[in-house]
Amino acid sequence: MNRESLLKKFGKNVKIERIRKDLTQEHLAEKMNVSQKYISIIEGGKANMSLVKILELSQFLETDIENLLNFHD
Repeated sequence: MNRESLLKKFGKNVKIERIRKDLTQEHLAEKMNVSQKYISIIEGGKANMSLVKILELSQFLETDIENLLNFHD
């Protein structure tokens, strides 16, 4: 899997978990103290986040980091 595919799959996983928690992009952005546009960039597969930021994101989404890093179809 190439870098672009990994980022897109990660973004899709973030969106799935966000929707599962019944959060809007705006609400998640507020919880994370980032912009809604940044959440959109993550979900669009355009953000290459650090491991620390991914861990923080999983905590805000109240999900295991493995759910965000699951790259299997």
